Amino acid sequence: MKDELQSLLLAAVRSLEGSALPGPVDPAVVTVERARDAQHGDFASNVAMRLAKAAGTNPRELAARIVAALPASPLVTRADIAGAGFINFTLARDLYAREVARVHELGEAYGRHRPATPCKVLLEFVSANPTGPMHVGHGRQAAFGDALGRLLAAAGDDVTREYYINDAGRQTEILAVSVWLRYLERCGESLPFPSNGYRGDYLLPLGAALQAREGDALRHPAAAVMAGLPADAGAAGGDKEAHIDALIARCRTLIGEQAWQRLLRDSIAAMMDGIRDDLEGFGVRFDHWVSERAFAESGAIDRALGRLRERGLLYMKDGAEWFRATQFGDDEDRVVVRDNGVKTYFASDIAYHLDKRERGYDRLIDVLGADHHGYVTRVRGGLQAFGHPGDCLEAPLIQLVALYRNGEKVSMGKREANFVTLRQLREEVGNDACRIFFLMRSNDQSLDFDLELAKSKSNENPVFYVQYAHARVASVMKELAARGFGWDAARARATVLARGAELLSGPHAEAMLAALSRYPEVVRQAAAQRAPHAMVHYLRELATTLHAFYNAERVLVPEQDLREARVYALLAVQQALRNGLGILGASAPESM
Repeated sequence: MKDELQSLLLAAVRSLEGSALPGPVDPAVVTVERARDAQHGDFASNVAMRLAKAAGTNPRELAARIVAALPASPLVTRADIAGAGFINFTLARDLYAREVARVHELGEAYGRHRPATPCKVLLEFVSANPTGPMHVGHGRQAAFGDALGRLLAAAGDDVTREYYINDAGRQTEILAVSVWLRYLERCGESLPFPSNGYRGDYLLPLGAALQAREGDALRHPAAAVMAGLPADAGAAGGDKEAHIDALIARCRTLIGEQAWQRLLRDSIAAMMDGIRDDLEGFGVRFDHWVSERAFAESGAIDRALGRLRERGLLYMKDGAEWFRATQFGDDEDRVVVRDNGVKTYFASDIAYHLDKRERGYDRLIDVLGADHHGYVTRVRGGLQAFGHPGDCLEAPLIQLVALYRNGEKVSMGKREANFVTLRQLREEVGNDACRIFFLMRSNDQSLDFDLELAKSKSNENPVFYVQYAHARVASVMKELAARGFGWDAARARATVLARGAELLSGPHAEAMLAALSRYPEVVRQAAAQRAPHAMVHYLRELATTLHAFYNAERVLVPEQDLREARVYALLAVQQALRNGLGILGASAPESM
């Protein structure tokens, strides 16, 4: 509806190019928005006010020329000029009835856009370090990334979802040595656990599995393990970083490099199995799983750095190799190879994003944690260094989640294993509540997750409220059959197309159908703004209009035409609710 009206307005403006308008007009300037006040019509545009200065004329005079040039259309019954030069449009009375029929015609495809040339998008999200179970923070990233992918696909983009497995860094070595220590405990050794290790009970099964595979082959006395190690944090002069690094080195020496690599590989694999299982249970699926370790072993990072050297964009200083990031808008140059010859995460990141572009993706979207605010500028600089536009990369940041139980904040800390896992949260409140509560607020705002509210069956719970609206329509259909009323969808469609403006009149019906007709606009706008929360708010508003209509108007009336028109309209709203819930990754139950 909005797109059709915008096309009419654009046609009128283009017809004035070279006469009332001096030159070609950017189509982005020609916009319409829903009127805030029904007295001003259904839609309004400020295009005349935006173009008047370039045209050298009064906005109202230009608005009159635009209105006069509007192509004839059954869509518009009146176009008025108001205020300083606004153009207000009043639409045909039967337009909402036609939209109801369109919803039935398109079904699951209602609101989905199909551009001639889809944008190829690579959406990377979650990408949690494989060092522990997924916690609620990862859950918010997963819900946002998955909903964003569904939104972009509905808006017409060609979306590929990717998980980058950070399996090549120091944190995975800390994981492996933590598993080995749990193994030693299983073997009967008694050792102090490092303050910088992973202490969660989730590693106990990995230690048991390692003992089952290896027996005593990797066992060494506690005294041999601890001899001469730097003191840990808490001891006089202790340093937790030096202690854990020395412990990793000791483990590699004692068990041998081959066993160490096997321990490292198996520990990561076990963690990734759990992560995959958690995501699958949450309804989140990826097209690609990319291993950082395998990516590095492929030579891709070396090749990328070689290309930067050829372009004179790397230099040596203090034994390290630096990228000239300041040439591309960063506030300082960045190390890509340390003085010990180890490549930095940044080197891996710019090579990985180069690889993404060279796989043919137009737009790269990385969903990242709140602590990555400095990430975008430097990686964009890396892309620009290879000749790619920096703005092809976006990085929505996901702010933190705080859980509240009975008004009290639940304390969480991953290293100490004092956290609520995504699986625990899903088991307590259900997938749908997890999804929608994670999405209720913009990703750039912190989120307070009320566990009691998420479980409640009340109108204050947006999950229950929206799903109940969907189930309410299903109950109408059951009651329709129970009362012996026949249902002929084709007849109802014909009735609505012929008499819909009359049968579906009144403030509650018109408010509901006006909200329904916004669905395609919400999909496009929420996708463009990377804002799944906008869909949550819209569905709540649509559910409100449905509940209000249902409470104000008797649906199953004796008059067949009126009854079928009202049922037909409710089924259309139910379809939009179902489509929107699907975008959020939530279910649309038939009963509550």
